[in-house]
Amino acid sequence: MLVKKVPEFSPPSELLEGKNILITGAGSGIGRQLAIDFAQKGANLILMSKDFKKLMSVQDQIKGKNNKEPLIIEFDFLKAKDKEYKRLSEGIDKHISCLDGLVHVAAVLGYISPFMSTSLGQLKTVMEVNFESNFLLTQLLMPQLLKARSPSVIFTSSGVGRRPRALWTSYGISKGAVEAFMQTLADEYENNIRFCTYNPGATKTAMRAQAFPAEDPNTVKLPNKLTNDFLWLLSEENNTTGIAFDYSKLETK
Repeated sequence: MLVKKVPEFSPPSELLEGKNILITGAGSGIGRQLAIDFAQKGANLILMSKDFKKLMSVQDQIKGKNNKEPLIIEFDFLKAKDKEYKRLSEGIDKHISCLDGLVHVAAVLGYISPFMSTSLGQLKTVMEVNFESNFLLTQLLMPQLLKARSPSVIFTSSGVGRRPRALWTSYGISKGAVEAFMQTLADEYENNIRFCTYNPGATKTAMRAQAFPAEDPNTVKLPNKLTNDFLWLLSEENNTTGIAFDYSKLETK
């Protein structure tokens, strides 16, 4: 697997002007921050989360700052069945003619536990949200992506998805599956769509606090430090596909 750091990037203010971008997990954490920052760059946003109140809060904040109203969609990847995904696709088709960017952020941690203590139910839950949702949503939106001039799909990954570690059984397996999925798509659509994974590293989110409850949250970066990386990955400055990217300032050991 080829892993690179995202290069330093100073995005122009109009970078996403008129671009249709869908973000999952947009109610909080990294997804919320990206939604707010992408709106400032001119994007037409479709925001998804299982928490509708949080989506409404993001929508209000964006409307107040940018006088733009993103489309918000309440969608629970753990509960959704085929018919919900079909309705989702039909609804999005009515609002946009093409999709310029798809940013997969939504994920669950599950439990950090030894292999012998990891139940099949636990694994299925994490896989359904972290991998299967990426698979199904990308598949449904592929026609819209193929209509765009230079589309980009970003899968949010993790260090344990690339270099597995003890106790991170379910989460690591789910992110490893995402890495393999990305490379499969990049090979199949190498002349049409840019695919990548992105490891944000330690970031101040609710999931990070769940995984490392003893960690001082003030020692990890805020989600807004990631925005320029995502903007570069979505931009035509990024002419690569099939690459696993790390946060631009990630310190590797």
